[in-house]
Amino acid sequence: MEFIDYYKILEINKNASADEIKKAYRKLARKLHPDLNPNDKEAQKKFQQINEANEVLSDPEKRKKYDQYGKDWQHAEHFEQAKQNQSRQGFNTGQNFGGGQGFSGEGDFSSFFESMFGGSARQSQAKFRGQDLHAELQLALVNAMVTHQQTLTVNGKNIRITIPAGIENGQIIKLKGYGAPGANGGPAGDLYITFQIADNPKFKRTGNDLHTTVPLDLYTALLGGETTIDTLNGKVKMKVSAETQSGTKVRLKGKGFPLYKQEGKFGDLYITYQVTLPTNLTEKQRALFTELSQLK
Repeated sequence: MEFIDYYKILEINKNASADEIKKAYRKLARKLHPDLNPNDKEAQKKFQQINEANEVLSDPEKRKKYDQYGKDWQHAEHFEQAKQNQSRQGFNTGQNFGGGQGFSGEGDFSSFFESMFGGSARQSQAKFRGQDLHAELQLALVNAMVTHQQTLTVNGKNIRITIPAGIENGQIIKLKGYGAPGANGGPAGDLYITFQIADNPKFKRTGNDLHTTVPLDLYTALLGGETTIDTLNGKVKMKVSAETQSGTKVRLKGKGFPLYKQEGKFGDLYITYQVTLPTNLTEKQRALFTELSQLK
């Protein structure tokens, strides 16, 4: 697992106080917040990183472990236990575990263990679970409507997953055992995938419902008739009542988004009519509208 320098991410030095950490985090959080950078993927990535860094450095116990063990700080208790076990067995490693030889992220887990206990300790090493990994997957709204398979590459490995219909923006799913490999034969960590669903120019999603605005010509709005509506999975003909006003909303039941892992269940589609006025009128049309205006 690549080493992440949390101090560098928060733009502070390693001697920063708790108050300085808090101030640095708040400053960067305001700058990188997704609401202020809606289409900036790099800003979203950095926002996740500063949250991760703040979670560790703002906790005195986690910070102490991070300062001492670097990228392997989550295994600190295992390291200490292993050290105690080796001490009881009479090994003299010559290493000072807590005396300032912190990890910089260089070298792997097994080489660290070997440097502590020597090659002869390999057979008695404890097994450690690998770290969890995190990835993002971009989806178009129309693709999120149907269950489908997709291949993504994580740490150089291709993973084929099935994405259920109705997945939501920001939703996270866990793939057990697809994280970083464990140490000394330990189990692999898990892979967490966050789904980012792109905005659609025609449809806005609210939960399992969809909203769209449909233009309606003046004549159909006044006299009634039919109009064809685009949905995310095809076209639908709708009857229009006479004297329909601009801004009128109608609901198409069951034409919204599928409910996540609920086969055959859908939200609704809400349509807002926007009445459009005719342009480039002929002389006859102008005369007719003039005649109508005089019938008030």
